[in-house]
Amino acid sequence: MTTPLRHLPRRMPLWAKMVTAVVLVLAVLFAGIRLAVLPGIKDLFGTDTHDRSGPALLESIKDMSRYDAASGNFQVVVDLEKDAKYLPDAVRGSRTLYVGAGTVEAYVDLGKVGGNEVTVNDDRTSATLRLPHARLGKPALDVDHSYAVSKERGFLDRLGDLFSDNPNSEHAVQRLAVSHIAEVAEVSGLTRRAETNTTRMLQSLLHSVGFKDVHVSYGP
Repeated sequence: MTTPLRHLPRRMPLWAKMVTAVVLVLAVLFAGIRLAVLPGIKDLFGTDTHDRSGPALLESIKDMSRYDAASGNFQVVVDLEKDAKYLPDAVRGSRTLYVGAGTVEAYVDLGKVGGNEVTVNDDRTSATLRLPHARLGKPALDVDHSYAVSKERGFLDRLGDLFSDNPNSEHAVQRLAVSHIAEVAEVSGLTRRAETNTTRMLQSLLHSVGFKDVHVSYGP
């Protein structure tokens, strides 16, 4: 019995077999195996860095009138994943697990206190002060104590790393860490601690110059 031609299996052309074999070899090399020769290849095409910067110039000076009354140390774990459309993670994509450490200062701006907010009795033994509420400064990331726990990158991302040394490769996770630290600081009670410390500081200062009763309150 003769088999119809349309049911005969098609044979893969030789060039297609060769392309498939090359793709499989590259996937094995770059998807899960880090060869010892890759750092040498990167160094071969690397560049030397020379600091040719000029001296720093003073542009302006700003007088500070705020009292830094409290400081909080924070640590956050950032899990940032980037995916590419229509491509598997093994080919294009990245995931970084980053531990960010930073500090946030809480302060009271004494420069905003006017004459109406300070009252003193005639014999200068009692004083009442009304201060603005404490505020939070911008988070400062401690890069010396922040680090990447793990980095997972796809084949194309790792291939690009071989020929480039991007100093801003962790900029995205660092910026996200700063954002999360700011969110935690908002609900940490740091401003309340700052107001308590400011009250104690002012009471101690005014008591030392003869005031017996010192009342400090906070408001807009």
